Amino acid sequence: MSYRPISPEQLVEELTERIAGLSTRPWTRVVVDGAGPEPARLADALVDPLRVLGREVLRVSAWDFLRPASLRLERGRHDPDVRYEDWLDVSALRREVFDPLAPDGSGEVLPALWDRDRDRAYRLPRTRLPDGAVLLLDGELLLGRGLPADLVVHLWLSLAARDRRLPGEETWALPAYARYDREVRPAETADVVVRMDHPRNPAVRVSPPA
Repeated sequence: MSYRPISPEQLVEELTERIAGLSTRPWTRVVVDGAGPEPARLADALVDPLRVLGREVLRVSAWDFLRPASLRLERGRHDPDVRYEDWLDVSALRREVFDPLAPDGSGEVLPALWDRDRDRAYRLPRTRLPDGAVLLLDGELLLGRGLPADLVVHLWLSLAARDRRLPGEETWALPAYARYDREVRPAETADVVVRMDHPRNPAVRVSPPA
């Protein structure tokens, strides 16, 4: 695979144009996947440009759809296999976010379910998205879970970059990301792949000719 260098500003511009050009109706579901803080930062950066184009945007984080601590940490706080398999409440994320935005859905989305810091439900009201609205969801280890997204952006990090950039308290999760790369191959299967070893100097995967 080959990659072309791109500035962060150009990346946001190109993704904004691609999302705005999707013909899905009545809503567009976009996933920004990857390790570390960059998926959330990129999803946040897309909000205003899409709104300038007249598209309403709902920002949702998969981190607000984790299982309660009693289930998530049942086998300890530092089990990479559990993080990979069981941290995310996939059924809730699909039921409360993706299914309502299917072509025959209600458009009423629950923007957050579980506060992992306080380990209790948010109890937020549902948000009704107008036709033409865009869901921007960030998170990690999201591909291969059957989430019906209209566009998937994967922010790829090399092993060295993950070792270097993950906070010390998160390095126990490195085997989960390695397993994800090995089993799901997000750098090959995502619609858009961006190398993010150096966030100020990203590079976008160049699609092979049809």
